[in-house]
Amino acid sequence: MQPWIPSSRSRKIPYAYDRTLYRQRRRIENLFAKLKDWRRIATRYDRCVHTFFSAICIAAAVIFWL
Repeated sequence: MQPWIPSSRSRKIPYAYDRTLYRQRRRIENLFAKLKDWRRIATRYDRCVHTFFSAICIAAAVIFWL
């Protein structure tokens, strides 16, 4: 099993990791971090599931185009 996160630079014997898997994981984590900048999504302001999902879609579209 390969670890997800690369080892630190100060480690004497670095362990192997999958670069493509790490890049994909990092992109997803960054997207969630950007979505949490929107207060409405971070606090789950909407009660209805479909309204909350539509707010996520709008925020993701705006983040993608900016």
